[in-house]
Amino acid sequence: MRIITLHCDYIRFKPLKKAIKAPEDLSEERKKEITVKDPLVVMTAVEKGDNDQILKQTLDSIRKTAGEVKTKRIVLYPYAHLSSNLSDPTTALEYMTEAEQALKAEGFEVVRAPFGYYKEFELKVKGHPLSELSKEFRVEGAEPSRLKDVKEEIKAKVGKVEKDELLDPLKLHSKISQVKLDTSKLKDNDHRIIGQKLGLFMFNESSPGCPYWLPNGVLVYNELLNFWREEHKKAGYHETMTPLVNKKELYDVSGHWHHYKENMFIADMGEDGTYCLKPMNCPNAMLIFKSQTRSYKDLPLRLSDADRLHRYELSGVLNGLLRVRSFQQDDSHNFITEDMIGSEYGEIFKICEKFYSIFSLEYTFRLGTRPEKFLGDPKTWDKAEKTLKDILKVSGKKFTIAEGDGAFYGPKVDILMKDSLGREWQMGTIQLDFQLPQRFGLKYVDKDGKDKIPVVIHRVIYGSLERFIGILLEHTNGALPLWLSPVQVRVIDFTERNTKYAQEIADEIKEAVPGLRIDSDFRNTTVSDKVRDAEMQKIPYTLVIGDKEEQAKTLAVRERGNKPKFGIKITDFVKDIKEKIEKRQ
Repeated sequence: MRIITLHCDYIRFKPLKKAIKAPEDLSEERKKEITVKDPLVVMTAVEKGDNDQILKQTLDSIRKTAGEVKTKRIVLYPYAHLSSNLSDPTTALEYMTEAEQALKAEGFEVVRAPFGYYKEFELKVKGHPLSELSKEFRVEGAEPSRLKDVKEEIKAKVGKVEKDELLDPLKLHSKISQVKLDTSKLKDNDHRIIGQKLGLFMFNESSPGCPYWLPNGVLVYNELLNFWREEHKKAGYHETMTPLVNKKELYDVSGHWHHYKENMFIADMGEDGTYCLKPMNCPNAMLIFKSQTRSYKDLPLRLSDADRLHRYELSGVLNGLLRVRSFQQDDSHNFITEDMIGSEYGEIFKICEKFYSIFSLEYTFRLGTRPEKFLGDPKTWDKAEKTLKDILKVSGKKFTIAEGDGAFYGPKVDILMKDSLGREWQMGTIQLDFQLPQRFGLKYVDKDGKDKIPVVIHRVIYGSLERFIGILLEHTNGALPLWLSPVQVRVIDFTERNTKYAQEIADEIKEAVPGLRIDSDFRNTTVSDKVRDAEMQKIPYTLVIGDKEEQAKTLAVRERGNKPKFGIKITDFVKDIKEKIEKRQ
C-alpha cells in the first residue's frame, strides 16, 4: 500500500465520469462538489498482496502524521500510480472503506473521495516540512514495487534481467542506464522532451533527482547567472560563497534540524560529528553578518548567494527539472532595520518585474499572514503585514492573501507562475524574518550608539534555477531568446564551392561579435536538410551562403520561424545582432 499525505488548507473535488466499468454507487450528495478545509489528504493506492497487517501499518502512519500536523480531519483519496502492481478494484474499495470506518471509530472526521471515477480536484498544500510525505507499506520479504517496475521496464526495453544483475548494483545500473525517457505520455512541449532534443540536460539512476547538465545546458545556466550577477551588482548586492557541508550544530541554532532534518542529506562522521549537505543558505548568511561589528550605516546589507543546495525530496514527487534534489537558487539575505521594510520590498519588486518581463512571463503575488503558531510580537507582525499589503497594492500586480500561510518567523510574499499546462508553481519568495537574527544573536549599532537586532528578508527571484529553466523551456517551446540560446547563429553553405567563403563569413562575424556562439553546417547534404536541422535545434539565426551571396558579399538571413531575407549586408547583421544580445532581447 502506498500513501502520499498532504496537509492542506483545503481540498475541493467532484466526480465527473466513470473510470472503471463498475465504480461504487454514489448518493446524490457525493455526486456534488465537496470542499474540506484544513484536512490531511491521504492519497491512497492499494497494491497486490496488501493484507490486514499492511492496512494496520498504514492506519498507524496516518494517525501519527495527523497528530504531528494537529488535525482531526482526514480525506481518503484513491489514486492509481503507474505500476502493474495495483490490486483489483473490488479489493481496493474494501480496504478504503475499512480504513474510513476505522478512523471514524477513533473520532476522526473522515471524508472518502469517490472510488472508480475520474475527478477534478483542487488543493492547496500548506508548505511546512510535514506537509508532503510519501510512504510505502508491503509484506515483509516482498519485492519493492519500484524494483518490479524497473525490472519490467528494463526487460521490455533492453532484454532479460539475470539474477546476478539484481545482486550486482553495477550490472543492474548498466541496464538501467540504457532505459530511455518514455515520452509517449508527455506533451510535446514538456521540458523533459525539449531538454533531450536540445541536448541541455539528462538524468541517470546514479543520482535520482539530480540533473546532469550537458554543455548546451551549462551555457543556458551560466547566462541566467551572469544576468543575475550583473543586475544585482547594480542594485547593491554583494555575492558570497559558503560551505556546502556544515555541522549539525549550525542547524540546531537555526531551528532547521528540528523542523527540516527529514529533508536533509546527513552523514555521521564518527568522532568528527554529524554533517549535513546544505539545504538552504540562510544559516550561513547569519554567520557572515555576525563575523564583524555592524553599524546602521551598513544597512541595508544585501548578501547574495548562488551556491548549490540539496534537499531529500521523496522519489514519488520528483518531476524532471520542476522538482529535484540538487539545485541552485538566486538567494539573498537582506539585513535591514524595521523602518526599511517597505522600501526594501519595493526595491525587490522592481527586480521581480525586470527579471520576469524580460522573458514575457506573467506572475502574481500571494501574501502569507501570521499563522496560528508564530514567534515574535503580534504588534510587529501586524505592522509588517500592513506594510506588505500597502506595497502590494502600490505594485499594481495581482495578489491574493493566504491567511495564516506565513512562515513561523514572519509574513511572506510568494511569487506564483503558471506553467504551460496551467499548473501553478511557486518560483520566488520574499520572506520577512524577525527570528533568525535573534537566534544567532545578530546586532548592529544604531544612531544612538545602542545595539539593535536587524530584520532579515530572505528572497529569491528565479527561485530554483532548475525549475525556472524547466518552465521557461515549456513557455518558449525551446525557442529561447537570442542571448540565452546555446547556438545563436549557424552558417550554412549552399554547395561545396561556397564552403570556403562561408567559413570566412563565420570567422568575420565571430571576430566582430566577441563571445558570439556561432557554428557551421557544411555537411554534404541538401540545404533544406540543414535548414530543417537548424530549426529543430531552435537556432535563432541561420545564414545561407550561396553563389549570389558570395558574389554580392551579402547574407541570406533566416530568423527562427520566419522566411529568409536576402541581400543583408554583413555590417548591418553584425550591428543588429550585437544590439539584441546586449539588450537581451
